[in-house]
Amino acid sequence: MKSLLAALALSTALTVPGLAQARPVTFTTQMANYGGDGAYLALYVTDPQGAYAGSLWLAGGKAKYYRHLSGWNAATGGDTAQVDGITGASVGAGRALTITLDLQDALFDAGYTLHVDAAVEDMPDSPNEVVLPLTSANLGQPAPGRRYVKSVTVSY
Repeated sequence: MKSLLAALALSTALTVPGLAQARPVTFTTQMANYGGDGAYLALYVTDPQGAYAGSLWLAGGKAKYYRHLSGWNAATGGDTAQVDGITGASVGAGRALTITLDLQDALFDAGYTLHVDAAVEDMPDSPNEVVLPLTSANLGQPAPGRRYVKSVTVSY
């Protein structure tokens, strides 16, 4: 049910006018062994001008902590409706989060960027932990994180 809701949310939030072709895209976020509690993660996309285009996934179930995902929080104004139906549990150190979502083909090689924000209890927040242009060249290539995320890989 959650994957259906996520696909519906993505198809409405990230649809490029006139282009409705989408395909399953897998996002694998491998966490580093940072020695703390489970991380809250926000995966979201910005358009070529850097404006918020939509949320892909939010890992971590307590909305009161979403403010610590400061890049996502600033982009959405903390609007939890942006992630209604596309949330899951926090992700532990050394573990991986793998999600597959329908994403519009037109988002690739068109200037859109994936952002991953991370926050861990009693540790510094990490906005823009990973910033990865959505390009064909980046598909399948692990992008390194800065603090809590070891890498993010986007693939078809």
